[in-house]
Amino acid sequence: MIPFNRAAVAPHQLELVGESFTTANLSGDGPFTKMATQTLSELHGGATVLLTPSCTAALELSALLLDLASGDEVIVPSFTFSSTAAAFALMGATIVFADVEAETLNIDPEQVAQLITTRTRAIAPVNYGGTPVSAKIRALADEHGVLMIEDNAHGLFAAADGRPLGTIGELSTLSFHQTKNITCGEGGALVINDPSFIERAEILREKGTDRARFFRGMVDKYSWVDVGSSYLLADVNAAILAAQLDHADEIQARRAAAWNHYHDALGSWATEMGAGMLEPAAGATPSYHLFGLLMPDHATRTDFLAHTKSEGVLAVFHYVPLHSAAAGRRVGSAPLGCPVSSDVSDRLVRLPLFSDIKVEEYERVAEVVATFGR
Repeated sequence: MIPFNRAAVAPHQLELVGESFTTANLSGDGPFTKMATQTLSELHGGATVLLTPSCTAALELSALLLDLASGDEVIVPSFTFSSTAAAFALMGATIVFADVEAETLNIDPEQVAQLITTRTRAIAPVNYGGTPVSAKIRALADEHGVLMIEDNAHGLFAAADGRPLGTIGELSTLSFHQTKNITCGEGGALVINDPSFIERAEILREKGTDRARFFRGMVDKYSWVDVGSSYLLADVNAAILAAQLDHADEIQARRAAAWNHYHDALGSWATEMGAGMLEPAAGATPSYHLFGLLMPDHATRTDFLAHTKSEGVLAVFHYVPLHSAAAGRRVGSAPLGCPVSSDVSDRLVRLPLFSDIKVEEYERVAEVVATFGR
């Protein structure tokens, strides 16, 4: 069976993990945290980067920075992972679900424009599959004086017109989960593009203490000064992350080769089937996070997934729209409906694409796909 995902091991990853045990600092903000953070900062134009245990934790940290009160609203896409909404609901926000665009599967700016109210505190778009969210979202945030928090879990290494994704919102978040291009098993990061958030973000991340200021020699002892939680990534995980980032070029090249093979080999088949392919946006640098096909209907997708599995290829679908989920109905609403999210959820398929995928594996995947319906 060719799996949907398989975590890659960077060449010197085990060496760095072993080295981390000799530093006497397995907890957060050790030498490997600093190493990985520096690389990530450079990838985001010098922004401040704080490693976290997950992208979910980074989203929660961004929600804490909002100081949400009862009645405050955050607009999120319905077609996303639960964390995008749950992080803000956990901190007391009412979630307003917006539909996505059929072409990009990113949040629909036309709906967002209608959903913004005086209670809106933030818009939290997702760069789905590494496709940049519409520039209209940034313009709407500026017009209404609300924050833009990019869920960039899919978008590391992607860019829009040369500008890295994750640098457009005041805050953005990254994921280093096993399914992502760069992984440390579980991990994430908060990227801070607005310097006014840096000091408080450090405090909230360190259990509400000013420990970071103490280590910089700014105070003679640290104490509890704010709310917060434990949002540090263990340095042993950061060692894995640092090793993976060192080999990012090779990882991205393998993923790009697989993505491009699928795109070239399956174009004619997709046309015959009436299936769509998720395409990179014009002027964008892809992240090569996923390769998506939109089948003509739900029944065809069901048959397709059964076919690929029977031939030893594990393809999968993606999100169940959050506005229709039990928790989504409890913590928010979709005032304008989300028909595109519901439709896409029924038809989307993702093909195996992982960081150490072999040529013979992605060629076999394409062969199996191309036999469906013929």
